[in-house]
Amino acid sequence: MITTARLRHIAQINPGTPAFDKLDAGDDVTFLPMEAVWPDSRLDLSRRRTKKSVITGYTRFQDGDILVPKITPTFQASRAVLIGGLHSGVGAGSTELHVVRPGKSIDPRYLLYLFHTHSFLKLGEAEMYGVAGQQRVPDDFLRDFPVPLLSLAEQRRIADFLDAETARIEKLVTSLQRELDLLAERRAAGIVEAVSGSAHTDRRSSTLAWLDSVPTAWPEVRLGLLARMGSGHTPSRSRPEWWTDCYIPWVTTGEVWQVRDDRVEDLYETREKISELGLANSAAELHPAGTVFLCRTASAGYSGVMGVDMATSQDFVTWTCGPRLVPHFLLWCLRAMRPDLLGRLAMGSTHKTIYVPDLQMLRIPLPSVNEQKEIVQTIRRQNNRIDSLTDRVRRQQELLRERREALITAAVTGQFDVTTASGRNVTEGVAV
Repeated sequence: MITTARLRHIAQINPGTPAFDKLDAGDDVTFLPMEAVWPDSRLDLSRRRTKKSVITGYTRFQDGDILVPKITPTFQASRAVLIGGLHSGVGAGSTELHVVRPGKSIDPRYLLYLFHTHSFLKLGEAEMYGVAGQQRVPDDFLRDFPVPLLSLAEQRRIADFLDAETARIEKLVTSLQRELDLLAERRAAGIVEAVSGSAHTDRRSSTLAWLDSVPTAWPEVRLGLLARMGSGHTPSRSRPEWWTDCYIPWVTTGEVWQVRDDRVEDLYETREKISELGLANSAAELHPAGTVFLCRTASAGYSGVMGVDMATSQDFVTWTCGPRLVPHFLLWCLRAMRPDLLGRLAMGSTHKTIYVPDLQMLRIPLPSVNEQKEIVQTIRRQNNRIDSLTDRVRRQQELLRERREALITAAVTGQFDVTTASGRNVTEGVAV
């Protein structure tokens, strides 16, 4: 029977870094933002920055430490990482990190794999405290976590085995990610080809920044001549009577998640609503079903079509189409031009904003109404095919990640002998 020891007896928890204090005031140290330890539990030093060693208010660590995220969702996603390659051997990062410094009796790689086991993650989740979405893993959970007392030689055998096996799995996951990237590129290219009339052979150069060419017979028309442009507003929050009996769907930036992946075209439900009184006492207006909306701040560039009558906040611009323009054709034009909207027209470094005067000057290619409808159907058919393939590849990735977690758990808990398992495909026999 394998005995265990509390983690605090074989490692230091949040110990501080004396080497940090020995640096001169002008020395640079590595600063790691959370995104540097986010992707696939690997340290991405390409995202590192340097700061002067006098920085305070951050978690300090050194080469050889293991960083364990405190907060959801990074803890739940098993984002613990072994640190190495820091400038001057020391670094600093978010206060939302636990630092574990392995002692002489524990192999750092073996301990890192323990932090990736199903049991560690589930026990940690059970100990979390705080409000939903901002829950944290307490220090005491780490200090009291039971670690199997294996010999260093056995720990290293397990770590070596898992290094090799997880590398194979990660190689497959990376290969599948390349497939996903190619599918996304093909999907985007197919939309551009469709709205630019790629089936037509008689073509001319386009005057639009986001298209190379269009059919010779298609005019390129300013959107304002084809649809009535509108926007929205937020009724004053200081007037509570304007926020009672709210039932009118109200599109805010909180709804962008519904249309972010471009699979959803029509929006029918909103989490927030406004009242008739609020609508009457603000610059918001009730737009008819079929109105196309585009977010121009925060999550700029995302668009959809109103499935029912709706109002919007001031973060959106809307177009109510006239008889020459099919709303869903306009929608796919806006989605095709999104890279251009964000790259050429959006302003700001952190939060992009597309300003109304620029949107008033937008132009689109204009085939006949019947051809617009045919193009919309073509886009839907080709997207359905690509989305089906995308879902299958994503499911394969999920299964591989589940296999990885199950393999790690099985190896460190002694469910099989890694010595006899080495060199064969053990993932086939690991339960998930």
